[in-house]
This record gives sequence, structure tokens and C-alpha cells, in this order.
Amino acid sequence: MSASATARTAPLRVAIVYDCLYPHTIGGCERWYRAVAQRLAARHRVTYLTRTQWNVHETPDAPPGVEVIGLDGGRQLYTASGRRRIAPPLRFGIAVLRHLLRNRRRYDVVHTCSFPYFPLISAAMAQAAGGPKVVTDWVEVWPPDYWRDYLGRAGGAAGAAVQKLCISLTGPAFTLSTLAAEVLRQHGYRGTPVVLKGIYDGPILPPPAEMKREPLVVFAGRHIPEKQVSVIPDAIAIARRQIPGLRGLIFGDGPERPRVLKEIARLGLEDAIECPGFKSWKEIDCAMGRALCLLLPSRREGYGLVVVEAAARGTPSVVVEGADNAATSLVADGINGFVAPSAQPAALAEAIIRAHATGPELVHRTYTWFRAHAEELGVDSSVAQIEEVYESLVYGR
Repeated sequence: MSASATARTAPLRVAIVYDCLYPHTIGGCERWYRAVAQRLAARHRVTYLTRTQWNVHETPDAPPGVEVIGLDGGRQLYTASGRRRIAPPLRFGIAVLRHLLRNRRRYDVVHTCSFPYFPLISAAMAQAAGGPKVVTDWVEVWPPDYWRDYLGRAGGAAGAAVQKLCISLTGPAFTLSTLAAEVLRQHGYRGTPVVLKGIYDGPILPPPAEMKREPLVVFAGRHIPEKQVSVIPDAIAIARRQIPGLRGLIFGDGPERPRVLKEIARLGLEDAIECPGFKSWKEIDCAMGRALCLLLPSRREGYGLVVVEAAARGTPSVVVEGADNAATSLVADGINGFVAPSAQPAALAEAIIRAHATGPELVHRTYTWFRAHAEELGVDSSVAQIEEVYESLVYGR
């Protein structure tokens, strides 16, 4: 939609529903929803419905121009093993239903994430009761075998059934990758998902002042089984045989962190690999800007935002080939990084060594790739698509 068309349209009343709010909770989806809310608030009245993630005497860190409403949902989202607890999203879903039923004339559109499902069910129930239209983001769709791995046989079957119900309740849908769109259709969605073009919310920087990089490998993300963080120390140990002084910075935290630390100790790499936990984005960004490469050995990614954020600094990425890994679509092998055939340490080490061997040329190619795709990778292009869907629903355009 053009800017002039948007200007002629009355502002919409939009409710974004997600149980996490950045920076109270840190993650790619959290940053994505904050950016979308902030952009939409420049032209519409936006309310962000989320769990209360702050103390009673505190004020939520709201995006500029956005009203944040904290609802009941509990504080502890994850079990010790890193799985999502069932009670918090259920409580949050009930709170969302109550809010939307009591305020069914307050919003024109409700924009919700599919996961963790219960808020989507609540939004659909409120719509059926005369409430606002609902649009849904499907970042990922889990296959039955993944559900079994995640929750066990009985729990996995229940989770897959809830997901199937949510797909049947989904009207207009967004995905962040063609992979997710295809899988969503395979699982029974009868519409055509809108594949959003990009979610990058950072600056378009000038070319890196220094093309030659430190012998440094960076990871940033939650330490959960899907991210396969524990393979990183061994990969660095192998690569160090050909790259003297190679170091690692593993940002983030999670249930796999003890395993990562144990691997570092086993390999005697305490002086070469740091695990500083969650740090400010400024510190992570600075590290990526001087790194040889970003290493993202995940087997599942709904998008892979950190790959784009690294490329904006001219930093190539090493990702892993996989049927459920949308991050591979962001890496042109040999242009802005490498796609390793597996997450085996030797395969990752080979990709790191290739990045080191290509040197400044790869940094230049990565930055050039980013500049060529910057507009489509930016969050503004996606917000324009989102607004078109909103207006089609509300005004029938």
C-alpha cells in the first residue's frame, strides 16, 4: 500500500497479542513484535496485550506510542529442561479471552502469534462472539515427531491436536518464510499465507571500516536443544588446529548452558571461549561487528534474524542444512556465509576455516549482499504488507 493510500485511511485500532514483551523477555520474536507495534503506532492506535513481566511498582518498557496492558500469565515460562510450561499460556489465554470479550468494540483487528496457541483460540472465540477480526503469525509449524520429542508420546499427541485445531481456526495468516508457509498448508491450512518480506529493525550501516576480522566466532541465542549450542566448543577446538588463537563468544542462557560449560572445560578452552550470558544488544552487536563469523548451528529456525543482523555488519554466518531450518534461506553459500551439511563439529569447523580463508573478501561480499537486500529484509516492508491485510479485513478492500 502506498503512503498516500495509508494517509487517506482512518487509523485502525489494533491489539497485538503475545505473551512476551522485549526487553522484559529477550528473543527474536520479542524484538519483532516490538518493532511491528512501534511502526504501526505511527499511524494507528496500538495496544500490546502481554503477560505482566514486571514488578507491581514498575512501569513496563513500552514501545513509543504503544499502550501495554499486562494480563495474568505467570512469570516462569519454561521448565528446567527448556520446554514451555502449559499453565502460563493457558492462564494468559483465559485472560486474553476475558479482555477481548469485555472490550469487543475497542479493537478493529487482533494480531496474535500462533504459539503458544491458547491466546489464538481465545481471539478466535472472541471473534465468533462479535469481537474484532483476527490475523495470525505462524512462525513455525511443528511436525508430529517433533511434538513427541518435545512433550513425549501422550503430551506430543495432545500438542499436535491443539496445533491442528489452531490451524483450523486461522483466518488470514502471516509467515516469515516460504518454508513455514508450505508446512502450514501441508498441515491443513486452506488459505494462502502472506510471506512477510523481512524483520530487520536495525540501521543501514556504511561499509565496515575494517574488513580484516579477529579470529572470533560468535553465537547469540537461547541455550535450548534446538539451537545445538553444545557443539560449538568442539567445533572451535577443531578449527583452532588451523586458525591459531581462534576464540569464541557464546551469548545467551538456557537449560543447555551447563552442558556448554562442561564441554568448554572438557576441551580445556576456558581461556578461549567465553559464555557471558544475556548481554545488551549493543555488546552483542559490537562483538558481531568484529567477528570472523556468526555460528548458528540450530536445527530449527522460523526465520534466523541474527543472520541478517550479522550481515548488516559484513559478518558472514555459518548455518546448518535442515528441513526445518528457515535460516538457510538467508545464506547464499560462499556469498554471505556457508551452509554446513550437518551440526557435527567437524562440519562446522570446516565452514569456520573456509570463512577464515576467504577473509576480507567474504566480509565485503556479505556486506554487499546485505545492501542489495536491505529494503526487502527490513521490518518496514513487512509492516506495509500487514497493513494491507488489516485494511482488507476491516474495509473489505
